[in-house]
Amino acid sequence: MSFIEVKNVWKTYQDQVVLENINLHVKQGEFVTIVGASGCGKSTFLRMLLGQEIPSRGHIFCAGEPLREEPDEKRGIVFQRYSVFPHLTVLENVVIGIEFSANRWWGKLWGEAKRNAIAAARELLSGVGLSHAEDKYPHALSGGMQQRLAIAQSLIKKPKILLLDEPFGALDPGIRGDMHELVLSLWRETGTTIFMVTHDLKEGFYLGTRMLVFDKLRHDPDAPQRYGAGITYDLPIGNTEQQLYQKIKQEVVTTERLSEQQR
Repeated sequence: MSFIEVKNVWKTYQDQVVLENINLHVKQGEFVTIVGASGCGKSTFLRMLLGQEIPSRGHIFCAGEPLREEPDEKRGIVFQRYSVFPHLTVLENVVIGIEFSANRWWGKLWGEAKRNAIAAARELLSGVGLSHAEDKYPHALSGGMQQRLAIAQSLIKKPKILLLDEPFGALDPGIRGDMHELVLSLWRETGTTIFMVTHDLKEGFYLGTRMLVFDKLRHDPDAPQRYGAGITYDLPIGNTEQQLYQKIKQEVVTTERLSEQQR
């Protein structure tokens, strides 16, 4: 049974067709990368999976149930720009996700509940390599560290679906390699179903177990907004655990070589 099912989904804005007739079945635990030209609806598709956008036609199902038409705890997202709170420390940035979930009115926890939230946040910060920075504020972190923090924020409520919208596009190659290793490691540990938009074809093949290519199936030079994009290719990549291990190992070697060259 499919975990995510997309049936005949269209997205239009007045007379502009962005996406047309999207059909897709995704199993739980897949890592789906999404590539395509700028403006072909990749991020729009991601926002529909999040619940920020509603299909104009068609339906999206999660575990057999209609996908909720608003973001919830089952779905986490990481953008290219770091979505962290600048006035909170690293630890507070992660704890607040638990606090708002438990107490929407006050956004605060006390006593044992607070201690449990802090313990959970520290465990996750250890997993993303930020234990040493829990008392720092985001402005004191590098770009890679801020993106690690954004990932920790998204994972603290253990979402079943993680949505990544070009999360590494602003990072330099060495840091991007570290982030690839981190995301693959977390994916293997959690079994989260991941959808990631990227402009980097190599990155898409490297990370994904499956790649979707978005492009327009039909064109009208006199009315370019008449037709929307669809899935032109659905490519299985087939990451076995051994292949993942080899990929991570090679990425670590490449990162170390880059570091040595920069010294």
